[in-house]
Amino acid sequence: MHQDMAAQMRNGNGFIAALDQSGGSTPKALRLYGVDDSAYANDAEMFDHIHAMRARIVDAPAFTGAKVIGAILFEMTMNREFSGQPAASYLWNERRVVPFLKIDKGLEAEADGVQLLKDMPGLDALLYRAKGLGIFGTKERSVINMASPTGIEAIVAQQFAVAKQVLSHGLVPILEPEININIADKAHAEVLLRDAILRHLDDMPEGQEVMLKLTLPDDANVYQALVDHPKVMRVVALSGGYSRAEATARLSKNTGIIASFSRALTEGLSAQQSDAEFNTLLSSTIEDIFAASVAG
Repeated sequence: MHQDMAAQMRNGNGFIAALDQSGGSTPKALRLYGVDDSAYANDAEMFDHIHAMRARIVDAPAFTGAKVIGAILFEMTMNREFSGQPAASYLWNERRVVPFLKIDKGLEAEADGVQLLKDMPGLDALLYRAKGLGIFGTKERSVINMASPTGIEAIVAQQFAVAKQVLSHGLVPILEPEININIADKAHAEVLLRDAILRHLDDMPEGQEVMLKLTLPDDANVYQALVDHPKVMRVVALSGGYSRAEATARLSKNTGIIASFSRALTEGLSAQQSDAEFNTLLSSTIEDIFAASVAG
């Protein structure tokens, strides 16, 4: 099974759906979906609403491995079911979508222009459980807010340290050092990030592979050396606050990079839509993101 998933991630045409909104981002995601804060009284009810949204997405006819080759889950989603099956098993067995798990616990306060990952106590236990539930890989997000050489080196070093721990459990890590799309020196930060990642890739043992999730760059193909690197299974792009139109336009200019969108994937979806309306819009969105992912 792992080999089949790996083959799909290396060679499959399509994109990765990011369905991993956590506690901090869930209220905003629900509001955009048409579920106001007044619809739930506590966190448990809030997570019930977001799970219902995710279940509706993964059950949609267009949500299959033909175009959606992977999906990133929040830990609470991994612990739940879709259509009576454990979430990860359902994604692979019924939809042929490779399941990943978001493992980070949020961000530290900004220092030296970056926000590092918070400590992840119990990570080994989580990775062991994820592997047993059929998860293929993981994702952890940290954020770059300035083109600081030392800050970016620190963020990349931390990402690779976590990746080493993930790889020791037989899982494939997605490293996500996100660059804030609103910073003035974004293009410079992209070059610094690329070069730092290349240095750390060269230090990895032969035969190991990671994936990278990066902000859509200002200069097309600035990450080509990462796309072509033998230790990189796949480079995927986050939408980072760009509209779907802007995100897909940027993505289509970058050879070999596929999408891993969250907000751009769910843009326009609403709890108030009928199933037919919901499925039609989601199908159209999947087509747009798929087309941009295979354009390069």
